[in-house]
Amino acid sequence: MSRVLTLVFAGLILLLQYPLWLGKGGWMRVWDLDRQVGAQQKVNLDLQKRNNGLEAEVRDLKNGLGAIEERARFELGMIKEDEIFFQVLETPGASAPPRAAPQ
Repeated sequence: MSRVLTLVFAGLILLLQYPLWLGKGGWMRVWDLDRQVGAQQKVNLDLQKRNNGLEAEVRDLKNGLGAIEERARFELGMIKEDEIFFQVLETPGASAPPRAAPQ
């Protein structure tokens, strides 16, 4: 009798534990959602840093001529009036030291 009662209680405990661990709102689901939230927070932080950089660049472009001049020089290849532009072209293999001729 006591063995049957023990098995019945053990079965009830298992039935109660199933939804806690594996059910819709169980611990496994909570752990998975917690992991997803952490990953999304990292993505949000990276995007916030990028947005802050873009905001600073926009503010710089609106207020200062230095940023506009820098962009014109490097992205568009523009030069100032009365400035001389030098372009140095490297020939292929010029950076390597000369080889000795085989004897």
